[in-house]
Amino acid sequence: MSRRHLFLFLAAIKLGVLGAMTAPAASALSTDGMPASPRVVATAATPATDFDQAAATFGRARDGDHAAIAPALAQFTALLQAQPDDPLLRVYAGAATAMQARTTWMPWKKMGHAEDGLAMIDQALARLTPAHATELRRGVPVALETRLTAAGTFLALPAMFHRGERGRRLLEQVQHDPALAATPAAFREAVQRLAAKEAA
Repeated sequence: MSRRHLFLFLAAIKLGVLGAMTAPAASALSTDGMPASPRVVATAATPATDFDQAAATFGRARDGDHAAIAPALAQFTALLQAQPDDPLLRVYAGAATAMQARTTWMPWKKMGHAEDGLAMIDQALARLTPAHATELRRGVPVALETRLTAAGTFLALPAMFHRGERGRRLLEQVQHDPALAATPAAFREAVQRLAAKEAA
């Protein structure tokens, strides 16, 4: 990374807003092949309950509680280990991995967390299939939430990562998807908030 890029990166430590994505289902963090994260022991709870608990932890991390980042990542890592092909779990894992940039002042570590997280998000998007357009997680199609989560992360990144245009395309794709109208109000509000933030 050049000195200029390093300067831009340090000047744009808006990575604190990384992961500010879907309010209703801020969920999944996993790391299949990513840097080691804290291990958690699987509980006897149902997958939906585990998902909800991880989403709640992720929501706290997204809203600025740095102490919640590692637990959220650990919880979603455990979920992804059980379902490695789930793009929604993978996209949240990527978002949480990138969010770790908040927890260090060392530029190379910030960059590493961001790049590792982006790689996972790219993998999640590549794993979407037509079936994910109808598969629901808490009333939201997996494809929609995966794309919105990716969009929110991309749009929060400094320009040096060159993800803004893709983030805008993903957001527009969600906005124009006919399935959006049938999603829970909280998800639709999350889409509107991200769109309003991008338009400001």
